[in-house]
Amino acid sequence: MLVALVMGFSCGLPLNLTLTVLQAWMKTEGADLASIGLITLAGIPYTVKFLWAPVMDRYTLPFLGRRRGWLLVAQIALLAAIVGLGFSDPAGRPAITAVAAFFVTFFSASQDIVVDAYRREDVPEAQLGFASSLYINGYRIGMLVAAGGGLILAGPLSFRLVYGIMAVCLLPGILTTLLTPEPRIKGEPPQTLRSAVVEPLREYFSRSGAIWMLAFILLYKIGDSMASAMTIPFYLEIGYSTAQIGAVVKLFGFWATIAGALLGGVLTLRMGIYKGLLAFGVLQAASTACFALLSCFNKSLPALTAVIGFENLSSGMGAAAFVAFMAILTDKRFTATQYALLSSLMGVPRVLASAPTGYLAGFLGWTHFFIACAVIALPGLLILCKTSLFRIPSSD
Repeated sequence: MLVALVMGFSCGLPLNLTLTVLQAWMKTEGADLASIGLITLAGIPYTVKFLWAPVMDRYTLPFLGRRRGWLLVAQIALLAAIVGLGFSDPAGRPAITAVAAFFVTFFSASQDIVVDAYRREDVPEAQLGFASSLYINGYRIGMLVAAGGGLILAGPLSFRLVYGIMAVCLLPGILTTLLTPEPRIKGEPPQTLRSAVVEPLREYFSRSGAIWMLAFILLYKIGDSMASAMTIPFYLEIGYSTAQIGAVVKLFGFWATIAGALLGGVLTLRMGIYKGLLAFGVLQAASTACFALLSCFNKSLPALTAVIGFENLSSGMGAAAFVAFMAILTDKRFTATQYALLSSLMGVPRVLASAPTGYLAGFLGWTHFFIACAVIALPGLLILCKTSLFRIPSSD
C-alpha cells in the first residue's frame, strides 16, 4: 500500500512541471502568449500512451524483472528530462523548451503505464479500491508539490534550480522501485510484439458485454467533468473573489478530495467495487446538482464551502472506485496495454465533452446548466444498475 502512495506521488509530480510551472516560467521570461499556449501540446504522450504500452508488456529488460526494469528506466530518464527542461531557455529558444517538455511528458506517461500495471498485478482485487485511493492521494500531493511548491520556490530561487529540486523529489520513487518485489502473475505474457498488440484487444472484446463496459467508462464521470470545466467562471460571475476561490475551492477543496479518495478506498474494501461505484456515482450527481442550488442564493462563503466539500469528497470517492474498477478489467498478462487503453478512454469526456460547456452554460444559464450536468451522469449509473457484468469479484 505504501508503494501505491509513493508511486502516485512520482506520477503526479511531473504533470504540472510541463503546465503550471512551465507556463509561469515562460511568462516571466517574456515568452509570447502563442508559445505559452502551444506548449500544452507537449502533453500529447499522456493521451496516446497506449501506442507503446505493448512494448512494455512484451519485452522484459535484463534486470529487476518485467515491471521494475521498465519502471527504473522510465524514472531515471524522467529525472534527466526534468533537469534538462530546467536548463532550457523558454524565451530565447522556445522550440528546445518544447522538445524538452515533450520528453518529460513521454517518460512521465511511460512511468504511468508501468505503475498502473504494477499496481494491478501486485495488489489483490479485494484491496484494489484502497490501493487506488492511496495512489490518487499520492498523485494529487505530487501535483500540489510541483505546482504550489514550485511556484513558491520560484520567488527566491531561479526556475532552473526549482526544476533541479523537483527532479530530486523523484528519488523516493526510484528507491521504492529498487526495494519493492516484482509482482507474480498467472498465465504466459505475450511472446511476440504482434501478440502484445493484438491479444489484449482480442481478449477484451471476446468478453460478454465488452462494449457496455467501455460505454460505462466513457459516461461514469462525464457530468462531473462537464461541471468542473465551468466552475471557475461560475464562481467569479456570482461574486466570489479570486482570494476566496483560492482559499475555499483550491486549498480546502484539495484536502476534501484527499479525504474523499481515502474514504472511498476504505468503503470500497467494505462494500465492494460494484456497490461503491453505484453509491459514489449517485453522490457525484447529487453534488453536481448542488451547484444549481448555489446559483440560486446570494454569495455565501459557508454555502460555497459546503458545496465544495461535498463535491470534492464525492468526486474523490468516485475516483478511487473507478480507478480500481478499470484495473480489475485488465487481464494480468496484458495489464500495461489494456490499462493504458482504458485510462486513455477515461480522459475522452474530460477533453471532448467539456469543450462545448461554455456554450451550454451561456444558453441554459447556470442553474439549468448544472442540473443538466447532473442528469447527464444518469446513463452511466443505469448501465451499472442493469448490467450483471459489473458484479466484481472480491478477491483474486
